[in-house]
Amino acid sequence: MGDSQRRFRDCLGRFATGVTVVTVEHGGGVHGATVGSFTSVSLDPPLVMVSLDRRSRMCDLLTGASSFGVNILAAHQQDLALHFAGRPLPADTPVAWDPDAAGPRLAGCSAHLDCVPWAAYDGGDHVLHIGQVRTFTTWDAEPLVFHGGAFRLLDTAPGHHAWAGTLDGPADGAWPSGTAALHIPLGH
Repeated sequence: MGDSQRRFRDCLGRFATGVTVVTVEHGGGVHGATVGSFTSVSLDPPLVMVSLDRRSRMCDLLTGASSFGVNILAAHQQDLALHFAGRPLPADTPVAWDPDAAGPRLAGCSAHLDCVPWAAYDGGDHVLHIGQVRTFTTWDAEPLVFHGGAFRLLDTAPGHHAWAGTLDGPADGAWPSGTAALHIPLGH
């Protein structure tokens, strides 16, 4: 990778993302890959997109798959993110799968989407895979976040709001009197 590409990748790394593991069944087994390039595309029909390096094995597997899963990892699942990124768990540490799922679903995620391939588009050195969501499930779990080349945790402490320090918050007089900020602690 050249200096210009490395700097561009570092620039893009300033954008915080969630962390997903895309899973597919193939040849009697389950295959997965850690993917940060995931986004919603449409509500009607429900579509999502994952961007995969065209040289990756997962890109090949997804191209011929009849379905795939997107596991949105929870904050406690850094080890799984690394495992599916090529740093395997110790041999005596099995990957926990949800036995009640219709397809391969990791246990303990904050959300899971079961998808069927909708379309695939050329994206330079990547392929943009669009999936139509058949089913989805969410759980009350903090998400795993990736930013600046490292895993991060969300700061959900009371009083820490997006507008803190902007002079646009309710405490700064920017909102009409009687307007209150809504803070709902996670898990409620």
